[in-house]
Amino acid sequence: MERSIVHCDLDSFFVSVERLLNSDLKGKPVLIGGSSDRGVVASCSYEARKFGIHSAMPMRMARQLCPEAVLVRGDHDLYSKYSGMVTGIIEEQAPMVEKASIDEHYLDITGMDKFFGCWKWTQELRQRIIKETGLPISFGLSVNKTVSKIATGQAKPSGELKVDDGTERGFLAPLSIRKIPMVGEKSYTLLRNMGISRIHTLQEMEVFTMRRVLGENGVSIWNKANGIDTAPVVPFSEQKSMSKETTYQQDTIDMALLKKTLYSMVDTLAFDLRNEKKLTGCITLKIRYSNFDTHTQQIKVAYTNSDKIIIEKVLGLFKKLYSRRMLIRLIGIKFSNLIHGSYQVDLFNDTLEDMNLMEALDRIRNRYGAQYIMKGICLPEKEEGGGHAAQRA
Repeated sequence: MERSIVHCDLDSFFVSVERLLNSDLKGKPVLIGGSSDRGVVASCSYEARKFGIHSAMPMRMARQLCPEAVLVRGDHDLYSKYSGMVTGIIEEQAPMVEKASIDEHYLDITGMDKFFGCWKWTQELRQRIIKETGLPISFGLSVNKTVSKIATGQAKPSGELKVDDGTERGFLAPLSIRKIPMVGEKSYTLLRNMGISRIHTLQEMEVFTMRRVLGENGVSIWNKANGIDTAPVVPFSEQKSMSKETTYQQDTIDMALLKKTLYSMVDTLAFDLRNEKKLTGCITLKIRYSNFDTHTQQIKVAYTNSDKIIIEKVLGLFKKLYSRRMLIRLIGIKFSNLIHGSYQVDLFNDTLEDMNLMEALDRIRNRYGAQYIMKGICLPEKEEGGGHAAQRA
């Protein structure tokens, strides 16, 4: 059966939410992100993009490009709330939904054309989201995730585009190779050095040539360039949680040791999240005292996999939960409400140096193993000891 895959993306999501609350921002160049010169742009309006500004750009550079831009600090919790509203509307109507990020969803509506035209259904869903949330959103509809995502990009801002079955290669051919989701800066530079700028050129190449140049990643890029993608829409409930616990050989009240343990567990779990392209929306802390009394406390957070954000939340939970001043036998952390996503860092607080450092650490861990590099605060001391248990559900 021919698949019907929808990709939807909220347009300049953070900016759009801010404009709902402050109509004076409409029509103006707006920058969302950290206010310091070392901060980065989390999101920007289309008016700001005309000056060459884009997400993850250093804020200092963005303000130089557009001095008249309005700078808004941003509110993760507020954006998470509106993201939840949109997700709720989509899940109420679509049979299968994958939340790819805070502002992006994939829908598998295969078979719905038997009862209701898929294109008409998609259009009506889009209008409902706009009416009930006030947020602009764009859609792409095709037979697979890659083509639908690229179609959404072509439909922006606030548009909709359908790519009929059998027309994928023709639709993709004139577009820049940058439009292919898997083409990052390194792959783009390599392909451009080969004289390749348009997807059409990739389509004319032999697949073994791409394999020789870029390995298996080159094969994936070639497939996507030809509109081939069999990846399924994966509901985000497939993995409900991941957790890690430490049981001390001797019950302790050593605050330095306890915090070191928390940092170490967060460091490991956050790396696992990023490596599996997942985000957590809920953090739980567990403490078991020497008399075996066990207490937990949790907090809902804007979807993230940034260890910087998570450790701040965990330390806050620990401060609230650890009030009895008794010896601790076990301490544990659990991430739940997991979704697929790539929104990796706190663009409101992290600097460009923070982002580059985290990416560098992840690359080293993936290549040589997590045990070969870790933050200084996570290094174990000889006298600590203890047992560790990691769990997934």
